[in-house]
Amino acid sequence: MKVRISAALGLALLAAGPALAQDKPDDKAAKVETVVPQVRTTQHSGVFGGQKIRYSATIGETILSDSKDGTQKAAIVTTAYVKEPRDPSRPVTFLFNGGPGSGTVWLQMGAFGPKRVAIPSDARDDGAPPYPLNDNPDSLLDVTDIVFIDPPGTGYSYLIGKTDPKEFYGVTADAKAVAQVIRRWLNDNGRWSSPKFLGGESYGTTRSAAVVNELEGSTFNDVGLNGVILISTVLDFAVGSDAPGNELGFVTNLPSMAATALFHGKATAPSTEQFVEEARQFALGPYASALLKGQKLQPEERARIRSELSRFTGLSEAYLDRADLRVTPDRFYKELLRDRGLTVGRLDSRYTGRDYDSAGESPDNDPSFYGIDAGYTAAINSWTRGPLGYVTDREYQSISRFVTDWDWRIGGRDANAYLNVTPYLGKAMRENSGMRILVAQGYYDFATPFFAAEYALSRTGIPQDRVEYHYYDAGHMMYVRDEDRSKLSHDIRAFIRAR
Repeated sequence: MKVRISAALGLALLAAGPALAQDKPDDKAAKVETVVPQVRTTQHSGVFGGQKIRYSATIGETILSDSKDGTQKAAIVTTAYVKEPRDPSRPVTFLFNGGPGSGTVWLQMGAFGPKRVAIPSDARDDGAPPYPLNDNPDSLLDVTDIVFIDPPGTGYSYLIGKTDPKEFYGVTADAKAVAQVIRRWLNDNGRWSSPKFLGGESYGTTRSAAVVNELEGSTFNDVGLNGVILISTVLDFAVGSDAPGNELGFVTNLPSMAATALFHGKATAPSTEQFVEEARQFALGPYASALLKGQKLQPEERARIRSELSRFTGLSEAYLDRADLRVTPDRFYKELLRDRGLTVGRLDSRYTGRDYDSAGESPDNDPSFYGIDAGYTAAINSWTRGPLGYVTDREYQSISRFVTDWDWRIGGRDANAYLNVTPYLGKAMRENSGMRILVAQGYYDFATPFFAAEYALSRTGIPQDRVEYHYYDAGHMMYVRDEDRSKLSHDIRAFIRAR
């Protein structure tokens, strides 16, 4: 394995000492921090999609600077896996995770990178180390080159000097930065003629829509896309709001509750798919109608709704009555298996946890997150600091403690406005007849419920014949389950090939 690091970095390090020694006191105060980007490339091979592939792995920093005075603002770290020998017309896929504030560790070390961390596939805690780092035959490198992007403040990426976080931490500001990194990568690698795909998970799907708007919605330097991959989708934020008086969340959460109740033996049905479809129809029809009637709902109809709601959720009619037919996800996590002294997960409701006691109405923590986080953190640090040769004393921010005070405004609307980025995708699809969307959703995901994704993408302005849905028997990060990681890889591979 060969390692290459920018010669400029070495020269800069050698020159640093004498230069500082010659500074005058007044000069030091005027100096601005300058970062020499670190770029390292290593050579590897592996078997992906049944094909033996030689590939280069390049982890490097892209410096974003002020367009007016050239002041460095942020160092964005990307990890690119490119098939060798290089082909300028080969597809390239840009991927990122969500949060906002999440690094790409989850998609890179769990789903699509050439290596993946081995954690239990059956919704058990990953336990204590070591966490094996295995070859990943489900990586997409047989059909596309892959560039993982850690947005500002996530992963190893960071703001430089006294950069104001407001310049990057927001729906639009973040999207502009990621779009700039993508354009720079295309320039630097001669890939403007390549078919291009964009993908994200969780808030990464929100980011995808906003980045699409930056890439295709501008009148200059337009970047056409072949497809957008949405994994665990959140586009319309009103759908997931638990604010009192918002009934939509109860409707869109119900099919996920039904799947979860069936998984844990609190409901009965021939199959998950059939039960989920029954829950969809009940949620859209009788349940939505009852909720909209509010206190005008008559006792007879209320009793019918309560009985059906109990069948789908596995919760007692007495509990549903006390909750006024409206069960928030937090309450559901705690109540479903209260008789067993267990809670269910938010990111993946197949996981169970045991709280300090069983008396509360919401869980102490999410067992589907603490059940996997240690393994992923160990994997990204082992891989990037070891075989990829990245040298830094910064901590990798899996879930960043720096990304705070996110600016949720888009289109000039204030922070309390209705946030929905779906129209960005609709506009891009209407103006680019070749752009398609793949939606990948887990049945057991309450962070981004599958029915909420269906709702958002079925609105006016979205060409339905270019949106395809795929479902998995796991949760938010469906790839933690071995069977679903292979299925997800197969589905996306087919999506890319069908361009």
